[in-house]
Amino acid sequence: MRVLLFTGKGGVGKTTLAAATAAALAARGRKALVVSTDPAHSLADALGHELGDRPSEVDGGLYGVQIDPRGLVDEAWHELRRHLHTMLAGAGIDELEAEELTVLPGVEELLTLAEVHRLAGPDAVTGPWNTVIVDCGPTAETLRLLALPEAVGRYLERLFPAHRRAVAGLLATMAGSSAPTHWDAAAEAIGRLADHLRAVHTLLTDQDRTSVRLVLTPERVVVAETRRTLTALALQGIHVDTLIANRLLPDPAASTGPAADWLAARRAEQLAVLDELRATSVPAVRTVGHRGSEPVGVPALVDLAGELYPEADPLPGPTPPGGRLLSVRSEGQGADLRYRLRIAVPLTEHSELDLARVDDELSVTVDGRRRMIALPSALRRCEVDDARVDDGGLVVWFHPDPRLWMR
Repeated sequence: MRVLLFTGKGGVGKTTLAAATAAALAARGRKALVVSTDPAHSLADALGHELGDRPSEVDGGLYGVQIDPRGLVDEAWHELRRHLHTMLAGAGIDELEAEELTVLPGVEELLTLAEVHRLAGPDAVTGPWNTVIVDCGPTAETLRLLALPEAVGRYLERLFPAHRRAVAGLLATMAGSSAPTHWDAAAEAIGRLADHLRAVHTLLTDQDRTSVRLVLTPERVVVAETRRTLTALALQGIHVDTLIANRLLPDPAASTGPAADWLAARRAEQLAVLDELRATSVPAVRTVGHRGSEPVGVPALVDLAGELYPEADPLPGPTPPGGRLLSVRSEGQGADLRYRLRIAVPLTEHSELDLARVDDELSVTVDGRRRMIALPSALRRCEVDDARVDDGGLVVWFHPDPRLWMR
């Protein structure tokens, strides 16, 4: 099962290109499901076909669905919310406060991702598709969405340890002997949530199964946001396989007059922006021309995909070795032994970078976005020597800590 997530600045055409990619796969004999997680659903408009909150077939081999997060909350969150309410009330928290605390922010987003995982998971039996195309919201919303499983999972792990017996024992102690069955149920529900978060995070960061396609228009402001998004996604360990520059203006070489002059000047600006982008970006850059009419419906989308993927398979090939977030190698021997940790995060000369060691983790902050990276086991017994930035990202050197190395 392959998963492609499409995102970009609002209004750049990501929904249309996500739908076109799914339509192209179906036209080539594959079965694809295109999913909208964007709160401002426009996928049905692009397909020219009514969609609901359950997958339905749009055309031969092409399926579509618009996820309803409120419906997911009503359907899946009630049981866990009830267990959490019991737990908080048993810990001595006022009933009203417990009610307020269990209305957690991000629940709708988490359940939306969980639904994507259900549709694309290795054990998915909800449909015949083998590729899931996800039309995400604008980049800022998408970055928050994709960061949620790991962030919530980390907090959950600290609040409620993974071992379910330990969780149940802790909750039973807090509650006393009056209601052990309620605490056992709460522990089991929390354990299921933790397991589910780990599964969603694993799907998102599995670079051989999941990748992102960033859609942009050839404008400097949009490209600047795209570069920041590349860095933020790399920090989360999420692979971007393609950049798609949409609405490239046509070449007016055979025309004259003020309109042709304006068109030529704007196209030259767009091409200059794309040249700069290609010179600094790791993913491939594809282009799509600006069309006179909006592509709506499956035939128009297949035609658009012919331009987007003229001779290529819409699905990405294997992830290159350099696409991994972390890589470690040793240098020297004996007293000169050092380890080099490379964090493959695309940086620019204007990137604001902060690096800190926190116990067994490395805190990396780039342009205000932070990621706590768990150090490989060998590096946990080392001290940081130096850190530098090169064309491949951030490089951190470590040397063995003699107080810990022999333990």
